[in-house]
Amino acid sequence: MAGDKYNMKNPGVKRILQEVKEMQSNPSDDFMSLPLEENIFEWQFAIRGPCDTEFEGGIYHGRIQLPAEYPFKPPSFMLLTVMLSILLLAVRTALLALIAFMPTNPNGALGSLDYKKEERRTLAIKSREAAPRFGTPERQKVIDEIHEFMLSKAPPVPELNPSQPSEEHSTDEANQSPQDAGEGSTNPAVGDRIVEEPNEGSCGTTHRRAPVLRPRVQKPADDRLFTLAAVGLTVAIIVLLFKKFMKASGHGAFFMDES
Repeated sequence: MAGDKYNMKNPGVKRILQEVKEMQSNPSDDFMSLPLEENIFEWQFAIRGPCDTEFEGGIYHGRIQLPAEYPFKPPSFMLLTVMLSILLLAVRTALLALIAFMPTNPNGALGSLDYKKEERRTLAIKSREAAPRFGTPERQKVIDEIHEFMLSKAPPVPELNPSQPSEEHSTDEANQSPQDAGEGSTNPAVGDRIVEEPNEGSCGTTHRRAPVLRPRVQKPADDRLFTLAAVGLTVAIIVLLFKKFMKASGHGAFFMDES
C-alpha cells in the first residue's frame, strides 16, 4: 500500500505500517481502525460503547490524524464534532482508553455534553442505524466497512431497567457532605494509588473496566518491625567496630586480663 508512495526508512511510516499489521493480525470486537489508502497518516475508527453503561450497543465513529513526527508526537482524535487530544503514542491503546473514558461524568466541564442516561441510550440506538457521512468517497468507503464490522460484533442496545435509580438520585448521592464521603471513601492521595489498565474483552465474556484506583494497604506494624531491625543492625555494627578498635589498640587484652 505504501511501498512506492512513502519512504520506508521513515520511522513514522514504519510505525504506522507496523500498527496496521498488528490491527489486522489481532482484531478486536470492541473497535476497528483503518488508514486511508491515499494517506496512511489519516485513519478512520469506530468503537463500541462499554458494557453495563448507557453507551452499550452503540457504535461511535471518529477520525485519527497522525502527525508527520509520529510516533514522537501523539495523534489527534475527532469524535463527531468534539475534538480532543490523547497523549498516547499507539492507536490501539488510545482507542481502549477512549472506550474506558466514555462513562466518565463530565461534571459540567467546559465543552462537555452532559446528557441524561435515557438520552445517551437513545443516541446509542441511533448510532447503529447508519454510518456517518464524512469526507471523500474513499474515506466514506472505509467508514462503511468499519460500521458493518462493528454492527456484526456489537450487541443490541439493552432496554432501560425501570428499577434503576434516576439520574437525579445518582447526582444527589454523588454530592454528599465531605464527612459522609470521607467515611465511605477508601481512595487516598494519588501517590498512594495503584492504577490498573482497562481489560480488553467482549461484553458477553469479560467486562471492560475503567482504570481502577486502589489504595495501597499501609501496615504500621511492619513499619515498626523494619525500624527496630534497622536500629538493631546499627547497634550490632557499632559494637563490632568498637571491638575491632579495642583489639587493634591493645585495650581489649588488658580488659580480658583484669577480668
